[in-house]
Amino acid sequence: MQTAPRAALAHIELGRPRLPPLTYTVFCLRYQAECRLRRFFRGGPIRLTEKRWADLREINRAVNLAIAPARNELGLAGETWIINPARGDCNDYAVSKRHELLRRGWPARVLLLSEVVVDSGEHHLVLLVRTESGDVVLDNLTPQIVPWSRTTYRWVRVQSPGRDGLWAAVGREGA
Repeated sequence: MQTAPRAALAHIELGRPRLPPLTYTVFCLRYQAECRLRRFFRGGPIRLTEKRWADLREINRAVNLAIAPARNELGLAGETWIINPARGDCNDYAVSKRHELLRRGWPARVLLLSEVVVDSGEHHLVLLVRTESGDVVLDNLTPQIVPWSRTTYRWVRVQSPGRDGLWAAVGREGA
């Protein structure tokens, strides 16, 4: 059984603010409560207790099993992000995991949708969770929850934890 990471994990380095993906903006029009603006930014990463680690493992597993994989063959024109569909792509998995953790009382500031590029060159959406120990990734391509730095992905942009509506570039080139 997978246990909570004990060693200090790196936090992803966020660069300059970026506009969110257009499909995220459309998602926010459909699911306004998921994107509700927060007037005050309180706190940073969350402490990863055993209970929270259990939440992450349970939600990652449950959502990965509940949604049947369905490839979007229509490209951007056919792209919609839907919470808890019967069939869906990476975007649906990521927003569903975020939604379920929000329902359990997790703060939105630590549940960051993140755009990455996989080895094949395709863009992919994952959920990055900011903990005091470091940032971990919930991904539909693997049942394991791993530190962001142990993925093989090229990180493009991440929801900005302190700036509602904006995302941030990743790394020094985004600074």
